[in-house]
Parts: sequence; C-alpha cells; structure tokens
Amino acid sequence: MNTQPNASPGAKALPESSRSLFRRRNFALFWTARMFSTLAVQAESVTIGWQVYTVARHAESVRQSAFLVGMVGLAQFVPLFLLSLVAGATADRRDRRAIMMLCTAIEIVCVLALAVFALRPDPRLTPIFLIAAVFGASRAFLSPASGAMGPMMVPREALPRAISHNSLGDQACSVIGPWIGGALCAVSPMAGYCGSALLYAAAATALLAIRANTRPERRPGRPLEQISEGLAYVWTNKTVLGAISLDLFAVLLGGATALLPVFASDILKVGAHGFGVLRSGPAVGAMAMAFALNRWPLDRRAGHWMFGGVAAFGLATLVFAISKSLIVSLFALAALGAADMISVYVRQSLVQIVTPDHMRGRVSAVSSLFIGASAELGEFETGVAARLLGPVGAAIFGGVGSLAVTGAWARMFPSLLAADRLDGAEVCVTVSDQSSLAEAELT
Repeated sequence: MNTQPNASPGAKALPESSRSLFRRRNFALFWTARMFSTLAVQAESVTIGWQVYTVARHAESVRQSAFLVGMVGLAQFVPLFLLSLVAGATADRRDRRAIMMLCTAIEIVCVLALAVFALRPDPRLTPIFLIAAVFGASRAFLSPASGAMGPMMVPREALPRAISHNSLGDQACSVIGPWIGGALCAVSPMAGYCGSALLYAAAATALLAIRANTRPERRPGRPLEQISEGLAYVWTNKTVLGAISLDLFAVLLGGATALLPVFASDILKVGAHGFGVLRSGPAVGAMAMAFALNRWPLDRRAGHWMFGGVAAFGLATLVFAISKSLIVSLFALAALGAADMISVYVRQSLVQIVTPDHMRGRVSAVSSLFIGASAELGEFETGVAARLLGPVGAAIFGGVGSLAVTGAWARMFPSLLAADRLDGAEVCVTVSDQSSLAEAELT
C-alpha cells in the first residue's frame, strides 16, 4: 500500500492543529468513548485488586494474598489468549462500532455483578475470578475493534497526531481513574463497581452518537485464512514483531504495579487512599511524557528512544522495589510510566501507520494479545514471584529482567533499534504474490 501524503490540499495542515482533529465529530466522539472506557477500566482494576487482597488477608498470609491478586490477571489473560485472533478476524469482517458497543454492554453487566457480590457479608473469591474471565473475553474483542476503528476516524496523514491525543487522553484517564477507584473503594467495593458502571455507560452513549461507516471492506478468504495472513504479516515484519514483543517481555517481567496493593498495605502502610495515589503514579509520569511527545514528536532515532525507554522502565522498577518512602515510590512509579510511554508511542505509531486498513483488526489483535499478556499474564508472573521471593524480591527480579530483555532485543531486532523516523508518509508495505507481507522498514 503506497501512501499519498499530498492527497488533498489541506492534508499537511491537519497534523499541525489539535482543533482540526476535534472538529471532526466522529473522532471527537470516538476519543470521548475511549476516555470514559479507560476511566472505567482503571477504576474497576483498582477496586477488584483491593477487594481480592483485603478479602484474602482475612485468612491468608501477605505472600499468599499477593499471589491471589496475581491470579486475577491470569483469569483475564486466559480468555484473551484464546480469543484474540478470532476477535481480530471478526474486527476485519464486522462493524467495528457494533463490536465495541456489545463489549461495553458486557462490561457493564460484569461490574454490576461484581457490585452485587461485594454486598455479601462473606464475599468469596471464586465468583470474582469467573467474572474477571468474562471481562477478559470482552476485552479480547473490544481491543482489536477499537484499534482498527480509530484510524477510520481521521485521514492517514493525521494519524500520528491522533495517536498522540489518544495516548495523552488514555494516560490522563489512567491518572484520574485509579484515584476515582481508590476513593470509591475506600467507601466500599460496591461503590467502586457502580462508579465503573456509570463510566462504561457514558462510553456507550458516545459510541451510539458516532455517525460513520465503521464496517471494513470485506476481503476474500475464510476466517482461518485471514488469521494466518495477519500472523504472517507480524512475523515477516521484524520491526513490528520486535516492537510489540519488546513491550511484552519487558512489562511481563517488570509488572511492579501488580504488587501495589501489597506495597500500599504492608510495606508502605498507606491504606486504600494511598493505594489509589500509588496506582496513579505511573499514569502521572506517562501523561507528562505524552504532553512532551505531543509538543516535541520523536522526529529522529525512534528505535534508540524506544530501547532507552524500556531500560529506564527497568531502572525505575528497581528503585520502586527498594524504596521505603511513599514520596520516593511515587517518583519511581512516575518515572516508570514516563519511560513506558515512550515505548507505547513508538509502537502504536509504527503498527497503526504501516498496517493496511483491511488488516488492522488482525494486527491489532496480535498486538493486543502481546500487550494483554504483558499486563494480565504479567500480574500472574509477579504473583508467583512474590510467593517465592516476597514482594520486594519479585519487584527486583522484574527490574533486572526488563534490563536483560532490553539488551537481548537490541541484538535480536537490529531493524527496530535502527528505526529512525515515525513518518507515515515514508512507510511502504508490499504484498507478495503468495500473499505474505514483506518487512516494512522505517527510513
């Protein structure tokens, strides 16, 4: 697919102005839906983590309770792993907005069910894990639909600016969402879940107001053939494969945020409100970095910036692991979030710009599977490590692991390290006669 940066007289002006993006009604509504959905996910995540830990602590040790918090991540990851590729093919065959609407409705049902279980005088963990699994299944379909629908809302030349605004909004909501969740679950877990339900409802309302064709162009081939084509694209494009797998393994090993309930309750001893503050720490740093990237985009040496960000992520995790001060821990978490934002910015820009629209659902599904693994499966890995090494030892192990992955990936994926500009006008993706995709290089 050859890009056409000068397709319209005003194309160059679009990326220069935020107003031009938000004057596009459909993009503004899509952005609003994303923000409310992110707020809801963050508030729900804080609430469910705190509830599982506090319920477990009535009968279990700190290590066992931390392990059970990690099991929430595993419960969400299993359906995500099983369904992501099917979900990606679905997003390339069905109306993407309709998929997002259905998934949002399921998530509302999930949080309301969690609110009902939270009312019980002796809440059990099994129903929470089961509902978390349903939530994971819903996210498996929502993520590729959302990732593929976003580029349909703006011209191709405006994508880098749109990605920047989406990332900035996501991080802003990742600051506010944990604070909302922490404040509400300090009242009661039921309040946290009901607040999440209202936020999901607001996201659904914004999606309903979108008036655009969000059904992709149908391509020939059976679903299994299309899944294979998407996997072939990611596998043959070593730059894309390196970018998403680097995030996978770095965050998989360095998932210190999964231990925040433990650190807040039994190490820093700051309680539920302090937990909400700590949970917002990474998002504060990420939002500040998103502002900086929006103002000063990475025009050159994008690959070096990405690897530097992952290395800084590992170092910040080590500082958080050994800290006994709330202030130092907050600064470490903020640095962790800022470093991760650089990696996210490079990866999202690369994947969305170089991928043809008719394949965006499948490629977004593979990316979501990798990133979902780094989050949900990372929580499980951290819980197991905390069981064996204790919470501090698990966080140290994660920081060292992230640094090791940085060095290994720099050797394994030299094309990613050499990536220079993130300019959609300079990317060309070609398809061979055998329908496999050749590597898209960044010049």
